[in-house]
Amino acid sequence: MLMLYALLSYLIIGTVIAILAKKKVFTDEDYYIAGRNVSGVVSALTYAATTYSAFMMVGLVGLTYLSGVGALGFELFYLVGTLLLLSYYAPKIWKMGKEKGLVTPGDLIASKYGETTAKIMAVVVAIALIPYTSIQFVGISFLLGNSMSFEAGVMISAVIIALWALLGGLRSVAWTDAVFGLFMLSMAILAVFYASSMLPAKTDFSKLGELLYVPNSFWTPITFISYTLPWFFFALTNPQVVQRIFIPKDEKSLRRMVVLFGLFGLFYTILVTLLGLQIRLLTEEGVFPRVSNRDLVTPTFINMIPEWLGVAIAISIFAAAITTANSIVLTLSSMFSKDLLRNRSVLAGRVFVLLITSAIAIFAIQKPNYIVDLAVMSSTILLCQLPLIFGLFHYKIGDKISASLTLIVGFSTAVAMYYTKATLGVPVSVWVLLVSFAVFFVTAILEKRFKAQN
Repeated sequence: MLMLYALLSYLIIGTVIAILAKKKVFTDEDYYIAGRNVSGVVSALTYAATTYSAFMMVGLVGLTYLSGVGALGFELFYLVGTLLLLSYYAPKIWKMGKEKGLVTPGDLIASKYGETTAKIMAVVVAIALIPYTSIQFVGISFLLGNSMSFEAGVMISAVIIALWALLGGLRSVAWTDAVFGLFMLSMAILAVFYASSMLPAKTDFSKLGELLYVPNSFWTPITFISYTLPWFFFALTNPQVVQRIFIPKDEKSLRRMVVLFGLFGLFYTILVTLLGLQIRLLTEEGVFPRVSNRDLVTPTFINMIPEWLGVAIAISIFAAAITTANSIVLTLSSMFSKDLLRNRSVLAGRVFVLLITSAIAIFAIQKPNYIVDLAVMSSTILLCQLPLIFGLFHYKIGDKISASLTLIVGFSTAVAMYYTKATLGVPVSVWVLLVSFAVFFVTAILEKRFKAQN
């Protein structure tokens, strides 16, 4: 019953925040990127809340429980990559957005490669991100398992996501992200402290065995590359965070966004992986049951601690999942309406919010695979965009034909290899990058020669 009251309170508080943040929405720029007028602090918190989802407190805790300190290296590799890429590319993307009136990641791509490429990109990212977004719903439903059915948890998630996105677009989503992002961090701190209090006075850390070093039986070099490579380029290939680069009101706010996000990310990553190691140590000490499904580690932990604390942590994970899903739904809506259909009306965007949220909910009800694995697969598919993004700033070659073929072939390579497992011992992410860059350069050079001859 306490969980249901907490959920109701969360819904009311979030809705009030969304309404208070809402301003009149006249244009697609107002709806999707808050009129490019967001402060550095709110930009940082919405970027962090968009990035750090149920993947962290459910997926990464479980992965750390299973595999050990390699999970920390995996996630820190992502953070370092993100900060490096943001430091160099974010000012360039922000400036282009400001000067050319770019609203969607598709607009960014279309500025060099044309509208056809942006349409193909909208389809590719939707196929990649709908499964990824579904894991937010799955994480929530696992947590609510003692209070309601899995399907009911998915439906509640869908209603909240659609409601807040419909109310005021990005401005409402950003403010709810900011408030609940701080709540997520606070609850992670409390979880670590309570797990620490559960450990025996003379804890034998050596019981963790191979989990204390890398490589081990899980974190082989191939596995580490498979997990980390797609995430290293996350800041450039995932459209929901690329679109966040457009929203700071000035360059000072943009720099502040990057710095504050880095601090948030470092602190949160250490807390989450520490919690996973603590819970595994509790298992080795006989205090915590051995859990075979790693996505159930956090729900099991929540059920063992005082109800008030378990509910608070569960709501923080619920909030993390909702903020990420909100952002992705809004970004996909902008890409479907603007890039795919070339419709700039806010009404079209709101219709797509409802349609996309429904599609994600239907996918989530199927209970897809492990949260971390599904997230990595989605990011691997999105790697096919990387040659195009680099091409915006570093290559003079490349046009709509080379760009379109790069997306199609790179995407097809990722999907085919995931289903056939025919990787020849090389991570799928490496194949996708090699194939995508090869297709881009070969076709772009041929494209250039053909134009020169004609």
